Amino acid sequence: MRKAHAGTGTAEVREIQKPDEQWRQELTPLQYSVLRQAHTERPFTGEYVHNHADGFYRCAGCGSKLFSSDAKFDSGTGWPSFDEPAVAEAVELRPDNSLFMRRTEVVCRHCGGHLGHVFSDGPTTTGQRYCINSCSLAFEAATAGGERDGGGAAQSGPTG
Repeated sequence: MRKAHAGTGTAEVREIQKPDEQWRQELTPLQYSVLRQAHTERPFTGEYVHNHADGFYRCAGCGSKLFSSDAKFDSGTGWPSFDEPAVAEAVELRPDNSLFMRRTEVVCRHCGGHLGHVFSDGPTTTGQRYCINSCSLAFEAATAGGERDGGGAAQSGPTG
């Protein structure tokens, strides 16, 4: 795990800005560690690794819609994997050269929370594998009629 810059040390002005103490109160310790300090949850331990339900994955920090279950696939890596965001503008990609590696970090554009990393080894036509920490996500199941809510914040608070 690494201490990094999620939500701090950058010049970006985020839609959702909160003092560090408020993030600590609203998030679980693991969510805070991942979303705000850019750490990584252990593989195969996350709530959504094997979730196959239909719906949307939202940012656990701010509720922004990030990924659709239609884009999810089993990568075998131990983290939920997606081949593209549901809304491209909802995520920000930036270089991450920590831990002596060259990777691309995936960050929630609205709150600056660290979500995971994206790699160019995906099995679908996009060629992308968004490897996302479960604790950075909140799942919103599709409604009974098969429709999905496309707006607003997640219906429940942050989960871990």
